[in-house]
Amino acid sequence: MRILALVTARGGSKRLPRKNVRLLGGRPLIAWTIQAAKGIQEIADILVSTDEPEIIEIAGREGALAPWLRPPELATDTAKSIDVALHALDWYEAAYGPVDGLMLLQPTSPFRRPETIKQAIKLFSTNRPRPVIGVSPAASHPAWCYRVEQSTLIPYVPALPAGIPHRSQDLPSAYVLNGAMYLADPVYLRQTGSFVGASAYPLLMESPAESLDIDTAHDFLVAECIAASIGKSAVI
Repeated sequence: MRILALVTARGGSKRLPRKNVRLLGGRPLIAWTIQAAKGIQEIADILVSTDEPEIIEIAGREGALAPWLRPPELATDTAKSIDVALHALDWYEAAYGPVDGLMLLQPTSPFRRPETIKQAIKLFSTNRPRPVIGVSPAASHPAWCYRVEQSTLIPYVPALPAGIPHRSQDLPSAYVLNGAMYLADPVYLRQTGSFVGASAYPLLMESPAESLDIDTAHDFLVAECIAASIGKSAVI
């Protein structure tokens, strides 16, 4: 099994400026993801796709492959992750030969553990060509979610039928994509244009720390608390 790990890291971020190079626990945010993927036998290379020279410098220092700046059309707010991934995949396979899978590791999930990456690869090798997607328990169950229309609460899920438990702890489990793990077959990616599909195999990530997706200043504050606890016998 030969896997290409792809770390996508734009230089710009409106909600949290320069988040990918911000120091978290004394090292740049992107470094956490690179280090988690290093030393895993099935990962042929860790490729960083970025439009920021500073990130290229950090990636090289951390032992990742960062040979070019991402094309401008793939560095906009509206650029799609799949287009960025296919650009990197095409380049890598032309330069280094085919791979069995492309693993997308977003740097905004810094506490993803090497054991989880290995588990994803094991699931992928068993269930290929089904993609493997990281999921976490939903913070709010869909049965308790509403939209507002003309100052009225409208449930997203229709009224629960008789016999279905109404207490949240009795409802069936609900999960959300956490953004921490995507692993797919290159042929599947090129055919479907997506990491996600009806056939996706869920990789359940129970740890709230592993599932953290840093998007705002508040998220980063939470990450700093977690980083400070690491090394103090904290389990993430």
